[in-house]
Amino acid sequence: MTGSTILRARGLTRRYGWDSGLVRAVDDVDLDVPAGQALAVMGPSGCGKSTLLHLLGGLQRPTGGQVWLAGHRIDTMSERALARLRRDTVGFVFQAFHLMDELTAVENVELAALLAGQSPRRARRRALHLLDRVGLADRATHLPSALSGGQRQRVAIARALSNEPLVVLADEPTGNLDSAATLDVLRLFEELRTAGQTLVMVTHDARIAAVADRVIAMRDGAFADDSQLVSATGTGHRGWR
Repeated sequence: MTGSTILRARGLTRRYGWDSGLVRAVDDVDLDVPAGQALAVMGPSGCGKSTLLHLLGGLQRPTGGQVWLAGHRIDTMSERALARLRRDTVGFVFQAFHLMDELTAVENVELAALLAGQSPRRARRRALHLLDRVGLADRATHLPSALSGGQRQRVAIARALSNEPLVVLADEPTGNLDSAATLDVLRLFEELRTAGQTLVMVTHDARIAAVADRVIAMRDGAFADDSQLVSATGTGHRGWR
C-alpha cells in the first residue's frame, strides 16, 4: 500500500442470507482512494453503495476480501482497535443526521473531538469554529429540534470534521433534504473538496457527483463493467460515458 492511498479494497465482499436467499450487497470490489480525492459512488437505491461505505469505514465486517484504512488492514482488526482507528481517522455523515436530541448544536459537534481525546476547551473552540464555517454560528446553542433539516445536516458535517479526520465518509448526505438545503450542503462539500479533504460520498443524486473529482457507477453490488472515471480537473482519469 502506497503512502498516498487512504483507502484500499481488494476483492471486498459482503453477502447476506443463504442459497436462494443469498444477496450480494457488495460483490468482489477493488478500490483505491488517494488522499485528498473527492470520490462519489453513484447508483440506484439497493445497489450496495451504503454497504460499501460502511465496509470502508469499518462499520461493518466483510464476508470476503481485504480493506485498508490509513495504512491499517481493518478486516482483521479487533473491535477495540477498529473503534479507536475510526474515532481518530474517519468522520461519518449519515442521511438521517444521527444527532443527539438532548445536546445543543455545539455539544453535538464537540462530542467527537472529546471522544478522540481533545481537551474540553480545545474541543469547544474547534466546534464553534466549525459551526461558523458551516454558517451556523448563531445556532450553536440550539437543540436539533429547533433546526431545519439542512441546518441539522450541516451540524452533522461539522461533527464529522471535529476530530480532524483523514477521510470523511458521507452516506446519501442530501437524501432527506429539500432543494434549498441540498444546495447549502453541496456548497459545503465543494469547499471541503477544494480544501483537499478526502471525501467518499455515496449517492444517487447527480448534484453530489458534480462536486467530486472522481465518479464510480455501482450496480448490483459491483462497479459497473462499462463505468470509467471522470476527473473534475480533466486530468489523471478516464471519462465515463
